[in-house]
Amino acid sequence: MSESSIQITLRQQQDYRFDVDFGDGIAVLQADEPAPLGSGQGPSPVQLLAAAVGNCLSDSLLFALRKFKQAPEPLHCTITAEVGRNAEKRLRVLKMTAVLTLGVPAATLEHLDRVLDQFEAYCTVTQSVGQGIPIELQVLDSEGLRLK
Repeated sequence: MSESSIQITLRQQQDYRFDVDFGDGIAVLQADEPAPLGSGQGPSPVQLLAAAVGNCLSDSLLFALRKFKQAPEPLHCTITAEVGRNAEKRLRVLKMTAVLTLGVPAATLEHLDRVLDQFEAYCTVTQSVGQGIPIELQVLDSEGLRLK
């Protein structure tokens, strides 16, 4: 991966609904707050944050396994963001829990222990967000065996 800066443009459409423009060649995404603030016509900022963490973890695990010529597909990730009040009674994301599930049994993958020990450290988004929000990670194989 290269070091660069990323620019995204948000344009208000109505109330709390914004079009999120990622740039040329990428479809515009509509984001919105759920009721009662917005109308829930798109993912909320918390959902987008959770999606970014889950997507980055999934990409990092896939990349690490593919470096060893392994095929774990199809991967599946479920991420839960716990939202609650902080000490000042302001809504915050208090914790995230990510569960990554491999598409194959662990026994079919080589170098899995090494990958599981290292892949999380290379996840740009999770390592950045995790400095402010605790992120719990679990990795399961296709048979439900917990690997991490």
